[in-house]
Amino acid sequence: MEQLSFFAEAGQSKGLPNTLLAYYPGFIDGETGNDLLQKFITATPWKQSTQKMWDKEYLTPRLTSWHGDIGTAYSVSGKISNPNPWTPELLMLKEKIEQAASIKFNSVLLNYYRDGNDSVAWHSDRESVLGKNPIIASVSFGQVRSFDIRNKANHSEHYSVRLEHGSFLLMKAGLQECWEHRIAKSIKPMKARVNLTFRLVL
Repeated sequence: MEQLSFFAEAGQSKGLPNTLLAYYPGFIDGETGNDLLQKFITATPWKQSTQKMWDKEYLTPRLTSWHGDIGTAYSVSGKISNPNPWTPELLMLKEKIEQAASIKFNSVLLNYYRDGNDSVAWHSDRESVLGKNPIIASVSFGQVRSFDIRNKANHSEHYSVRLEHGSFLLMKAGLQECWEHRIAKSIKPMKARVNLTFRLVL
C-alpha cells in the first residue's frame, strides 16, 4: 500500500491550484473500471515508441495507443501517429467526460503503465495541433499513481494528485503553458495502470 501521509484526504497535496486542475475521484464506479481496465489491456493495439536522446534511441517506458476522428494525426513521443478508430468503450467514456467538462473532444491518447518501471518524464502538452491553452481530460484505471506538477519558472512550487482507480482529472486552460507534469517511476511494487487523456486536435 502506498504512503498517504504526504497527501490530504482527497488524495491531493495541499494548495493544489484549482484554477488549473480539478480532480474527481470515483468518476467511474469500481466494477465498471475493472472491466474497462482489462478490456483496454487486452484489446488495445499498444505500441512502444522510441525516443532519441544524446544520439541514442531509447524505448519509451510505457505503451501507447492513439484513437480519434479521421484527420486527428498526432505526434506521440516525437513520431506522427494516425488515429486508431474509436471503440464502444472509448466513445462511452468520451460522452461521459464531455458532459462533465462541457467540452467536446475528438481524440484520446491511451497510456499503459505495466509496473513501477513505466513512467512519463516532466513535460507539458503544448503541441501546436492542440491550439493555445488546451484543455485535457484524464481518466485513470488500475494502480494508483502520483501525478506531479511543477511550475516551469519555479520548481519549488509543486503539487501532487493521487490518480485513483476510476478518477477523472481535468487539466484546465493555462496549465500546459506555465506548468509541467509527470508520472514518476516507483521502487515500490506497482500493478498495471491505464490512463486516457482526451484532447481536441484542431
